[in-house]
Amino acid sequence: MTHTAPEDLVTQAAAETVPVVTRSGEEDTNTTQSGDCIRVSGVSVQHTPATKIWFGQVSNKPGYRSVPHHHGEAETGGYVLSGHGRIYFGKDYQEYVDMTAGDWVFVPPYMPHVEANMSVTEDLVWLTTRTPENIVVNLDDVADETLEGFRRA
Repeated sequence: MTHTAPEDLVTQAAAETVPVVTRSGEEDTNTTQSGDCIRVSGVSVQHTPATKIWFGQVSNKPGYRSVPHHHGEAETGGYVLSGHGRIYFGKDYQEYVDMTAGDWVFVPPYMPHVEANMSVTEDLVWLTTRTPENIVVNLDDVADETLEGFRRA
């Protein structure tokens, strides 16, 4: 029986793939959307050799929000580039956390939530990553009035 040293496996893997750059304007937009929450994929299984990560930009126009959804088994991390976001969660989406530019957020797997832009004048833009990929399961919508503090532009 022949054993392959770990360093040989690393060398073999590196020889089989190369870095892939997704140029501005060439991102994949065939991602699952949730209402007015728009996802654009920069690194994904759809257009790179990635198999265990999704990385992209998520945005909400002023006064818009996602429909309730969750990301299945995927763990989600986010970083707010600009704007004032809120993630509603919990029973009837009565709990929430706010975030602004420079904040990081983690959303656990299978957690139903709503992503909202709390500003009626500025876009909310953030970077998001998920493992293993961009799993999105949209749920039944809720009325805007049930989301504390949310208002449309």
